[in-house]
Amino acid sequence: MLSKAEGLRLYRTLLLVRLAEEAIRVYYHQNEMKTPVHLGIGQEAIPVGVCHCLPKNARTLGTYRNHALYLALTQETDRFFAELFGKETGLGRGKAGSMHLCAPEHGLLATSAVVGTTIPLAVGVALAQAYRRDSTPVAVFFGDGAVEEGVFWESLNFACLRRLNILFVCEDNGLAIHSAPSDRRGFSSLVQSVESFRCKAISADGSDLPAVIQATRQLRAEMAHHTQPGFLHLTYFRFLEHVGINEDFAAGYRHRPSSEEWIARDPVARFTTHLLALGCLQDELDEIKTGVEAQVDESLNRARAANYPAAEALYEDLLI
Repeated sequence: MLSKAEGLRLYRTLLLVRLAEEAIRVYYHQNEMKTPVHLGIGQEAIPVGVCHCLPKNARTLGTYRNHALYLALTQETDRFFAELFGKETGLGRGKAGSMHLCAPEHGLLATSAVVGTTIPLAVGVALAQAYRRDSTPVAVFFGDGAVEEGVFWESLNFACLRRLNILFVCEDNGLAIHSAPSDRRGFSSLVQSVESFRCKAISADGSDLPAVIQATRQLRAEMAHHTQPGFLHLTYFRFLEHVGINEDFAAGYRHRPSSEEWIARDPVARFTTHLLALGCLQDELDEIKTGVEAQVDESLNRARAANYPAAEALYEDLLI
């Protein structure tokens, strides 16, 4: 069970992710951000909860829907927003954009725009750790669409064969852009398919932060006991379109949730209810929200005022 102090820290991180992405929705209309954005509203509890259970020196890799992962690990928004605005003060000097966020100093080694590509990289990192007899865990985050990539199964097989210390985290919103699993898979249960390998798999509700934390802790204990990889299957509801800042229920491939369904699938609303039941005061939550709003606003202002990279910077930071 979470303590009150622990819960409030998690609430701040959860809220930081949500308010940062809501700010992106506001400013994107002004045509200052040129990078495509894959927002994770509805997803926040997964990276926040999983990263909370990892040691500070863990190695993580992710996909293009990476804002929550980056913010959960770094808690910083200055370089984050500057990168989205394409400014030289961004984490990639304005060249990486939204889909390639990384923070090696915080263990976030890479995120990628290409589906599934960081999965074998993560296995390589875990293999390197094993060669060094380094017990530092590796976690790789990916969407459910990535499990249709052959490289996922090849990576899973190799990780199980070598009994690597790697946590596969499937952030499952039930859609590969617009396609449901029944349109894409010749098997019925992802968890059962994964468990046919030498890999422990656990499913949980990815919109329930305490459930994510409990599942992650349980799985990490199983991994340590059996010396094998783990597969965390976390489901959530993607509130917005696949890429962009808008809702897309009018497209007809999924129904609009009712107000009750929306709240039931909202990680922030659910965790707020949990904290109030834990004995936290609404005033405490409001104070945290005020602080996070100030951080986001200040970072946005600094990012908008920053300079764009000079023309000659186009030829810098190249790997030839």
